[in-house]
Amino acid sequence: MQKIVNLYLALLSNIKKLQPFMMLAARLWIAKIFLVSGWLKITDFNNTITLFTYEFPVPFLPPLIAAIFGTFFELTCSGLLILGLATRLAAIPLIVMTAVINFTYLQAAEHYHWATILGLILCYGGDKFSLDYLIAKRYAVIKNSY
Repeated sequence: MQKIVNLYLALLSNIKKLQPFMMLAARLWIAKIFLVSGWLKITDFNNTITLFTYEFPVPFLPPLIAAIFGTFFELTCSGLLILGLATRLAAIPLIVMTAVINFTYLQAAEHYHWATILGLILCYGGDKFSLDYLIAKRYAVIKNSY
């Protein structure tokens, strides 16, 4: 029985080594989704305002403000996720945006996938392949943060 337990623990140890790669993949995947959306918004901002006015209005914000916030957070937070800088903070506005999109405009299964990935980033941070990790390592706060 001990041999089985040892094999299982060895397997878990090897699988855990994949975590930094998986968190990097998650950050890059979700960042691409929001980065492309933000880029489309900024390239034709007049159309973006029109869309926020008629196609997907945000109930609690004027269309211009919603367009500015949406574009800003999609571009800024995506960049932060790619760099792995302030990853937990960057995930929060994107989670809020995902919820607003899902509950005011279009309910879709992919929004729950986005929220799940962003939730993992919020909980686990950028992991070892991030500027967050390098900063935490430099200031000796790794034990508490990662």
